[in-house]
Formats: sequence, structure tokens, C-alpha cells
Amino acid sequence: MREESTAPSCIQVRGAKVHNLKNIDVDVPLNKIVGIAGVSGSGKSSLALGVLYAEGSRRYLESLSTYTRRRMTGAAKAQVDEVLHVPAALALHQRPGVPGIRSTFGTGTELLNSLRLMYSRLASHRCPNGHYLKPTLAVAAGSELICPECGAHFYAPSAEELAFNSQGACKRCGGTGSVRTVDLDTLVPDDTLSIDDGAVAPWNSLMWSLMTDVCREMGVRTDIPFKDLTDQEKEIVYHGPAEKKHIFYKAKKSNQAGELDFTYYNAVYTVENALAKVKDEKGMKRVEKFLKEETCPECGGSRLSDRARAPKLRGISLDEACRMTLGELVEWVAGVPESLPEEMRPMAERICESFQSAARRLMDLGLSYLSLNRAASTLSTGERQRMQLARAVRNRTTGVLYVLDEPSIGLHPSNIVGLNAVMHDLIADGNSVLLVDHDTQILKESDWIIEMGPEAGAGGGHVIAQGTIPEIAENKASMIGPFLSGKADAKMRKQTAEQELFSMGIIHLSTDSIHTVKPLEVDIPKGRLTVVTGVSGSGKTTMVLESLIPGLQAVTSGGKLPAYVKAIQAEGISHVKLIDATPIGINVRSTVATYANVHDELRKVYARTVDAKNAGYKAGDFSYNTGALRCPVCDGTGEISLDVQFLPDVDIPCTECRGTRYKKEAWQIIYENKAKKKYSLPQLMEMDVHTALEATKDLKTVHQRLEVLEKLGLGYLALGEETPSLSGGEAQRLKLASEMGKGQSDSVFVFDEPTIGLHPLDVFTLLQVFQTLVDNGATVIVIEHDLDVIRNADYMIDMGPGGGEAGGRIVAAGTPEQVAKNLDSVTGRFL
Repeated sequence: MREESTAPSCIQVRGAKVHNLKNIDVDVPLNKIVGIAGVSGSGKSSLALGVLYAEGSRRYLESLSTYTRRRMTGAAKAQVDEVLHVPAALALHQRPGVPGIRSTFGTGTELLNSLRLMYSRLASHRCPNGHYLKPTLAVAAGSELICPECGAHFYAPSAEELAFNSQGACKRCGGTGSVRTVDLDTLVPDDTLSIDDGAVAPWNSLMWSLMTDVCREMGVRTDIPFKDLTDQEKEIVYHGPAEKKHIFYKAKKSNQAGELDFTYYNAVYTVENALAKVKDEKGMKRVEKFLKEETCPECGGSRLSDRARAPKLRGISLDEACRMTLGELVEWVAGVPESLPEEMRPMAERICESFQSAARRLMDLGLSYLSLNRAASTLSTGERQRMQLARAVRNRTTGVLYVLDEPSIGLHPSNIVGLNAVMHDLIADGNSVLLVDHDTQILKESDWIIEMGPEAGAGGGHVIAQGTIPEIAENKASMIGPFLSGKADAKMRKQTAEQELFSMGIIHLSTDSIHTVKPLEVDIPKGRLTVVTGVSGSGKTTMVLESLIPGLQAVTSGGKLPAYVKAIQAEGISHVKLIDATPIGINVRSTVATYANVHDELRKVYARTVDAKNAGYKAGDFSYNTGALRCPVCDGTGEISLDVQFLPDVDIPCTECRGTRYKKEAWQIIYENKAKKKYSLPQLMEMDVHTALEATKDLKTVHQRLEVLEKLGLGYLALGEETPSLSGGEAQRLKLASEMGKGQSDSVFVFDEPTIGLHPLDVFTLLQVFQTLVDNGATVIVIEHDLDVIRNADYMIDMGPGGGEAGGRIVAAGTPEQVAKNLDSVTGRFL
């Protein structure tokens, strides 16, 4: 009798040692939602991405032929003794790459493909003489069409001929929707100067200085302030004709003089000519300050050629359909089959259904406010990640391990409801979901939780608790348990009394409409913690990053307000600082120690040691970028790139210095502290901040700077860790390091979603950081979805009520308690 085979119920991980994992054994249930929790740096991502995803994807790739593999990214084997029953894995990373200029919401979600097919097959098409033909099956069959009005023969455009990344691109802008033109406002930045004194900026940096002499010959007075010139003289400077003039010139730096014939290059042509000759990034930098990006006048920003904009479906063209929000477009597409002749409806229903099924998923994830023509580069991280997620679910795979790395990023509590539904759909299709997150609203959906810890960095890497939600909530060793059960104290700082809110002053912003945001009048209390909330697309970023910050920068620098900012009142404010989650540094040479100004101090310390003096080393020799003591094999980067034939290059730790970046001689130069402990600089760079604090107790400046990092909750970061590899939240807190401990009463700090990647306990640390800034007099403004931060704010501005056209207004403002009672506020319902 044949035995029945039982499918494995879990992935078995044995002896995992990736990054800080301490040789752990763990079973991960299959066909379930498994949450991985733990403080930042505790080893969550090492287990999820470094072990499970790495092994799942590597084994899948290894099952393919060598020919196929050589065209794909190779994957190294994870540092683990054994992983059994791991399915093929797909990861949806925390920070999807920023898309290029040609990518839009429509192309990224592939909705535009369905829409182009609709317009190619189902639309009324225009003949070469401008007459429209009714929709017909002949188009779908690819037959030649004959215009009943004028008899012209023509073919309907294919879906490819309606693509702005292909044959349907506008000729003027090449399918990008925008053109760069000369910005007249930048040509004469200071009109109190005369042309002789350099008033015309492009003639100083992009052209020979003798253009001033030619200009004089054109009849322009060059020795009086530019503002005093007549309109005719200014017109000659900006747009004068290219006439040849005979000039007498004298060189400024020598007594040489001479005569020559020289053609006049007006200020605008000077920039256009320089732009045409740009060959590299450096050349572009010199020119771009005189340029502005404008909507292409030919296609109106639609990116499409006139021919691609010609077909009409339900009375509108493809570019008009792309301008609708997804919510409006879904309703419009639903009416397409009915608008067509009977015989075309079955085909139309099939094409429309492929659009609707993809769109429905994006609507569930709260993206109904986005239009298909929205540039993908302007989408938030959370919006891009949800696009990825919708694509994964639409493919209806089975037996796949989906690793979701912080999918709650950028999500309002109301959007998380849709995200939870998507995860359950993946499970229903026979997949497994591994969820790395801190948000308790999403972690509560898990069937099983694995909690890493107990600390970050070297103190982490252990499984401290695992089980179902009720089991974790009761487990004394669990740090996330109290937050899942609701027993943790939500109030983490003393808030300002309602009547005291504006006692230190007021920042007032008045704007016209911009994007989908309506005209606003905004009051922000000075010297307090203010949060700006609202669903995705409600206008938070537009109000704060595009209106408030540029407005404050204009006021503090004496510059011009942006066109859509009507007025801004900010008495006593001299500085505005945006602390966002963009990565720090672009290469491996930028480390935590260099960024926090610790490395320079340590180099001076080591140069003063007896060993260094005996060997003749100066502070500069200890630099791993240019110094004599850097490793000669890896050139001070700590890693080397191996050329593996047929596969992409593989980066491995340098075999000579073992990733320390220094050559052997650097290890022999020793600093001894008062406790008689001895350390070399490479040794110190391998320590985390927490350990290095003890080692550098006697070094006042170094110790103070490391203490700041410790207080910011970054004690687990190694001094030599590369900054580009830090998470968004870590990058934000590291940027703050140089600002802590100063008087800040003239400063406004703006944080853009600072809780990205933060455990609820780390959110507590972050709130203490905000409190320190407020105690030092700073005005702190935070764009945030995290309910713990919102509850602890002094003042709250809730945007909405919906996203896109349904948002863009201030729904409620006041203390969190006041907003919680406001029935119009979506955020208030979750407080």
C-alpha cells in the first residue's frame, strides 16, 4: 500500500549566522502570515532577507539552466548550516528604486498597456484628412480602413504607436512631457550691478568676458546699474541679434590689448549654446542653474504625439483618460463596452476586465487618487511599494514565499486595512507571507510571530519569543507584546496645554492651489511639536515640503516666495532644516564615523601617539580614503569586486585587510586610555557606538559626539558601517546628530515620516529627541502616520478628507484630543 506524502508545514532554518544572527535555529510556518518583529538592528531583516529570501531566490535560480543564469543576478549562499523546505521567494523591498523620468504610475502598474490596447482596438480613429470613423471590428482585425467621407486609405495605430516610450512619443520633448528652457530670472541675479561689474551671470561663467565689450558696441550702457537700463537695452542683453562688431579690448590681468571682430551672443543664446555643448555632469552643473523645467508646449505634458492623441473612446482621447484619477477611470472604463456596437462588446469586455482586475487591487491599497500620467519619481516610497505589491497579487501565483519588508511605510491607518486584505489573498492562493514590520496594526494580522532581539547590533540576533498573537502578548520576554495587547503606555511626553499652544509665537502660511491642494491658511505654533496627518495623497507633502519649506527658505534668505505661496509670517525664524530619509552618501567610503565627525578626531588622537611619532605618521596617513595606512589591495573600501565569468561581479570582504580598510601597520599603532586598555584605530572602527563610548571615555570631543548617537538610539551602529546601507530612519537620526545640544529658538525642523523602520520602543526614543529639540526652543513639524507620535504631539493639522481631488483641505486642527472628537477627521477615528 502506497504511503501518503505529507507536505511540509514549515521552513526549517538551522545555524543561521548572517550579519548579527547568533547561530539560530527557527521554524517558519508555511502558508501563513508570519510576522518578524524586533527593535531596529535586532536581526529581523537578516533572517527575512539575508536567510529566507536569499536562499529561496538562490535555489530557484540554481534550478535554471546555466544559459539563463548568466543573464541574471547571481546570489551567494547565505551563512546558514541548513534551510529545508524553502519555496521560491519574492521580496518587496522597503525602498523600491526611484524610477526614471520615463516611468509613470500608468507604466509602473501596467494599467497603461490595457488602456493603450483599448484605444488601439475600440476607439474611433481619425483619417489623414481629419475625419473620424466609428469603431469597427476591422480595426481589431488589423485591416486597412477607408474613410467614408474622403476615401483616404489608412491603418489604425497599434498599441505600440500609442506609447510615449516608443513610436507615440511627442517629437518636441521625446516623450518626457517637459522641456528645459532658459529661466530669464536667473540671467541677472543682482540688477544693482552694472554689466561691467558682472551683472549678466552667464557671460561670467559660460562665455568670454569680452562679451561685455561687444554689448557696449550694440548700444547698451555697461557702466550703470542694470535696473537703470531702458527696456530696449535690456531686450538687447536678453534677446539681441547675433551681429558681428569690431571691438577694442584690454585684458584684465595683463596690459595686453588688441582689436578684433566678434559676434554678439545674447544672454539667452549663451545658455542655449552652452547647453547644446554639454558633455558631462560637471558641464551640466554650470548650465542648469540658468534653466527651468517647463511643460512641453506641443503635447501639453501628455508626452504623446498628435497622432497618438487622435483616437477617441467614449468621446475622449488617451491623454485625457490618463489625466483622470484611478477612481474616475475605473468608472469610465466600466461604461466602455456599452458604448460600442453589439458585435464588439465581447472583445471590449475582455480587454476592460484585464484593466479592472489590476485597478481593483490598487484601489484596495488606497491608490484611487493617483492619475495614470503621474510621474513615478514623484510617488512616495509607500506608494511605489504598494504598486509592487498589487503586481505580485495580480499574477495569482501559488507556492511562493512573499517577503514584505515594512509594507506599512507611508500608509495611513485606513490604508492598512486594504493591505491586510491583500496579504490574506496571497495566503488564500496557496502562498506564504513573511512580514517584517513594526506597525502593530499590521502585525496583529499575523498567524505567527517571531521576535528578534533582545537588543540591536551585537546585542541582538537571538529569537527572544515566538508564537501566536495571544501567546506573544502574554510572554514576559517579548518587547512587542505590550504594544500588541494595548497595555503599553501611549503617552510618552508632557504635552502643552491648549491655551498655551501659541504663547511663543505663530508661523502663518497662506497659499494658492497647487496640484490637488486647495488654497490654504495654516497656523503652526512656534516652539512646539506639530504633526501633519492625513491619508496618502491628501496634500501633506505638498503643503509642508513644497509650500512651507520653500516659503520659509525665501523668508530667511531674503529671496522670492514661490509663485503659489501668497504670504508667510515667521518672525524670529532664521533656519529651516529638512530631516528626511534619503540615504547618506553614495559610496562605501562614507561611514558612520566620517559622517558624525568622529573619524577626523580619532585620526588626530592616533597621530599624537608615541608609535605614530616613531613611525613618522601624520593625521592624514590614517585616512582610509587617501592615507598611507589604507589597505593597498581594496584601496581603503574594505571590499573587492571579483569578475565571475558569465555572472555579475561579486563583492566580497577584502582578503588582505578582512574588511577593516587598513593595512597591517595601522594595527601596530596603539592608543592607551587611562584604564590601561589598548586599541588600534582599525579595532575602534569595528566597534559599535555603545562599545566605543567606553573605549573613548578620556577623549572629550569623540566621547561627546558618540554620546549624541547613543541618545538618538543609534548605539548599535558600528563606527565603520557604510552610511548608504543605513535604513531611512537611521539616516534621519544620523543627520540630526550635528544639531543636538544647540539653542534652536530660531530654527524650524521638518521631519518627513521619521518613524520609518522604528519599533514602538524606538518611537519612544524619537519622541525624546523631539522633546530635546523643543526644550532647546526649536519648532518641530512632523509629517506622520504613526499613531503613537500623533497622540504625543502638542498640535495636529489633519489634511483630507480623502486623497487627490477628494483631499487637499485642512479637515481639522487642534490638540490630538480635539481632533479625535472631530467626526470629519479620518485620522481622528483611529486615535
